[in-house]
Amino acid sequence: MSSQGQELTAGEYIRHHLGHLQTSKQTAVADFSVLNLDSAFWSLLLGVLGCFFLWRAARKATAGVPGRFQAAVEILVEMVESQAKGIVHNAQSRKLVAPLALTVFVWIFLMNAMDLLPVDLFPYIWDHMGLHAVFGAKDYMRVVPTADLSVTMGLAIGVLLVCLFYNMKIKGVGGWAHELITAPFGNHPALWPVNLLMQLIEFFAKTLSHGMRLFGNMYAGELIFFLIALMGGAFTLSATGIFLGIGHIVAGTIWAIFHILIITLQAFVFMMLTLVYVGQAHDAH
Repeated sequence: MSSQGQELTAGEYIRHHLGHLQTSKQTAVADFSVLNLDSAFWSLLLGVLGCFFLWRAARKATAGVPGRFQAAVEILVEMVESQAKGIVHNAQSRKLVAPLALTVFVWIFLMNAMDLLPVDLFPYIWDHMGLHAVFGAKDYMRVVPTADLSVTMGLAIGVLLVCLFYNMKIKGVGGWAHELITAPFGNHPALWPVNLLMQLIEFFAKTLSHGMRLFGNMYAGELIFFLIALMGGAFTLSATGIFLGIGHIVAGTIWAIFHILIITLQAFVFMMLTLVYVGQAHDAH
C-alpha cells in the first residue's frame, strides 16, 4: 500500500484513510472549526441524487401495473407513511413530516451505501487525476459521509430544529414555555429551574445520541473494511500471503453482504427516531 509512491504501514494506512480533504490541515479527529470538503461534496451529491430518484418515480408513476422501480418506491412510501401515521397523529403535520422522513431514509441509506465501494477506489482516482496538487492535499478522499461526526451531528441538529418548530407551532410559544418550566415535576415555582434543566438535558441527550448512534455504527463498519483491505494488500506468492488474499475475498464478501443489512437498518433507525422525536413534540406533558 502506498500514497504517492510512499509505502505505508498498516497503522499509517488506516490513519491515512481516516483523514479528510479539508479547508485546512487534514486530521482523523472530528474538528468543527474546519469544513470537511469530501463529506460536504458526497452528502450534497447523494442528497440531490436521492431527491432526483424520488421525483422521477413520482413523475413516471402510472395508474396501471407499476414497473419494478415504481413498485419499489411505492412500497417504501407506504412503509414510511404507515410509520408516520402510527407516531405522528396530526394529519396536517404528516403532510410535511412523512415526506421528510422518506427523504431522511433515502438520503442516509445512500450515504451509508458508499461504504460498499472499494476503500481505495476514489482516493486512487483523486490522486491520479492530480487534484491533490490543486487542493494542497495528498489522496485524501473519504467517501462515507455518515462516518463523519460533523455530518451525523448536523443531521441530528436538523431534526432538533424541526422538533423545536413543532413544539412552538402545536403548543404555541407561551404554551411550550410553560411546559418547559412545569414538566416533568409539576408547576410549583421552586421546581421551575429543575424542570427547565431536565428539559434542556433531554433535548441535548436525544440530539447527541441521535447523531452519535449513526456515526458510531458507520465508523466501525468503515474500520472493518479497512482491516479487510489490509489483508488483500498483504497478498504475496507465499503460503501465508495466499491465505491472506483468499481471506480478503471471503471476508470482504461476507462483510459486504452483512453490511447491506446494517446500512439499511441504520437509515431506518434514524428515520424512526426522527418520527418519534417529532411525535413527542406534538404531545403535551
